[in-house]
Amino acid sequence: MIATLLFAVFIVTMLLGVPIGASLGLAGTAAIALANAEAPWFGLLAVPQNFYAGLGKYPLLAIPMFVLVGSIFDRSGVAARLVNFATAIVGRGPGMLPLIAIAVAMFMGGISGSGPATAAAVGAVMIAAMQRAGYPGAFSASVVGAAAATDILIPPSVAFIVYSVLVPGASVPALFAAGMIPGILAGLALIVPTVWMARKHHMGQNEASLPRPPFWRSLREAVWGLAAPVLILGGMRMGWFTPTEAAVVAVFYGLFVGVVVHRTMTLRDLAPILKESGELSAVILIVVALAGIFAFSLSTLGVIDPITQAIVNSGLGEYGVLTLIIALLVLAGMFLDGISIFLIFVPLMWPIMQHYQWDVVWFGVLLTLMVAVGQFTPPMAVNLMVACRIAGVGMESTVRWVVPLVLAMGTVLLAIILWPSLALWLPRVLGF
Repeated sequence: MIATLLFAVFIVTMLLGVPIGASLGLAGTAAIALANAEAPWFGLLAVPQNFYAGLGKYPLLAIPMFVLVGSIFDRSGVAARLVNFATAIVGRGPGMLPLIAIAVAMFMGGISGSGPATAAAVGAVMIAAMQRAGYPGAFSASVVGAAAATDILIPPSVAFIVYSVLVPGASVPALFAAGMIPGILAGLALIVPTVWMARKHHMGQNEASLPRPPFWRSLREAVWGLAAPVLILGGMRMGWFTPTEAAVVAVFYGLFVGVVVHRTMTLRDLAPILKESGELSAVILIVVALAGIFAFSLSTLGVIDPITQAIVNSGLGEYGVLTLIIALLVLAGMFLDGISIFLIFVPLMWPIMQHYQWDVVWFGVLLTLMVAVGQFTPPMAVNLMVACRIAGVGMESTVRWVVPLVLAMGTVLLAIILWPSLALWLPRVLGF
């Protein structure tokens, strides 16, 4: 009865427009109070304890720093210089600007680890350029929104950090390494339908007339941005710093590039950057803390075991259960942000992972890829919202362009299920 009330309060409050974090906290608090009906105030002492426990985890320190890195590189002009360099390499022609948008978004994923931040940084440069070249605004927004979704797979990734906190045995370095190949494959998979659609519908007719940037000058201007992922990921691999320390190093590197090298930022710009990053980090961490209350109520009420037994004994088999999970999470991704999906569903899926002996790193990549698909699948896709706002189009106008991109990402998802070594080979080689 109390377990039913737990989910009912969560769903009803969320449908009423209550923020997802508050819905999780309210549902968990109500369930804890009812479970201790004889002494509800004593039982409610678990609420602040689990609120703090949800935040008191060392890997979470990296989240505010990587969010700040995304804001700094957004303001420093790195994205624009990477676009010029990519254009100098691939040239001009139908479908080339969308290809460049995807390539630059993938590369930015190796710096910020935040899909919305990359959608804003790349969209600010690429959407206007694509529209000038003759690409429809809805198509441009769809491409940028989908491309930015690869960022939670390509390290560093905020999503992997949250997953590592929730799942024992899933280390951040192993997850970062495991996400590299699937992230690159996801980007390549997006390029195929993007270029095909551009050429089929005769988009970008004005693109060939635009000037091609000189190669060596573009390389010289982009080299500081190109060096950022090498510094972040190489430093972790060499053991110079942990993922959390790498985020701090990336912040100071970004400030050096923006203030000293490119001179696109001044110390006066730090105030709005810190404000923006602080607000976004606070939202993420408050949701994490409130979800800790929800997770505690799930475990103490004995909700997880019956759900696990019902799924395991459903007769679907291992791959049937995996198909059910994929369908559920892709559907959830259409309405919820990635962090919320992790916090709600991972505690429920942990016993299922143990039952089928799924590799926790492999499943983390699979789960993150499902969340990535949801980030650009209407109606509540966060990356697509950012891109549509920049392009000045409604999200409903993007559906016809988004569907082929979702199918392309689906092929990568299927490949990782059939060949787990696509995710697990690199962590093994690197010794994670």
